[in-house]
Amino acid sequence: MVRNERAALANQAPTAADGVASRDWLQRVGVGFDDIRSEVRSGRWVKHGLQTVGLHTGPLGLEGRRWRAVWEIGENVAALDGVSALQVAGLRGYAEDVLHVSVVHTCAVKRVQGVHLHKVIRRVEDEVSAAGIPRTRPPVAALRGAYWAVSDRQAALILLMAVQQRLTTPQELLSWSGRLQGRKRRRFVKLVLSDIAAGVQSLGELDFARMCRARGLPEPTRQAVIEGPRGRIYLDVRWDGYSLVVEIDGAQHREGLAVTDDNLRQNAVTLARNQVLRIDLIGLRLYEDAFMEQVALGLRRSR
Repeated sequence: MVRNERAALANQAPTAADGVASRDWLQRVGVGFDDIRSEVRSGRWVKHGLQTVGLHTGPLGLEGRRWRAVWEIGENVAALDGVSALQVAGLRGYAEDVLHVSVVHTCAVKRVQGVHLHKVIRRVEDEVSAAGIPRTRPPVAALRGAYWAVSDRQAALILLMAVQQRLTTPQELLSWSGRLQGRKRRRFVKLVLSDIAAGVQSLGELDFARMCRARGLPEPTRQAVIEGPRGRIYLDVRWDGYSLVVEIDGAQHREGLAVTDDNLRQNAVTLARNQVLRIDLIGLRLYEDAFMEQVALGLRRSR
């Protein structure tokens, strides 16, 4: 087979736009071992493992690396999973250099550089998407991402981001959690899912509710709504029967006109004879005890 014929066939690969083709696909269309070797020796193609052929000599892009991860581990058994599958589904604002791939624990597969291989007990029916690159569906990916996270905080963040960005819903997560078996933090994930289903809209609120429970303080009403002079006011944390409000400030509270909006909101709440405590999220992480002592004091004084 001459060079132009090989190039034309390779460019028909479903993954050609990502700069890669699988050796298996190339062989099915007639580009055999000798053809691939000829292209590699001539410096036009590059082998990225036993199963992955780069159709250019530059480094693989993200999509090419994803396909390489699946092909090198085994296209019939491997699937992108966890945060890697969520990113394919559209997850934004979460950086992860390593690709996460799952296989059933009985599969004998090799490790691949740049890939974190996870062995799962079993594949649940319909957990892998049939379209595009093999990957688990968003609710499965979010749950496994939480189980595999390096910390409880990261686990909570993955679940919250998946829901906030509408990749999945609290109901889907709760449904799938009964079908998946995580090896780590199952109790924690169940607690977080309950909080998310109850309407927690930020990581700060989720942490704050748990801190209150740990100290025996009353359970707060998150995202409470009151009527102000300029319309409805949405409060981060409020307690029924107490005139205390806690506003948890993330980074967005320091951008653009957010400070002005926050000041107007706080003034309206104060004029309604409520005490307002402001807690920044970073401060809550660093000085949890000091802030929570203030909350406890505020609750005692606001009955």
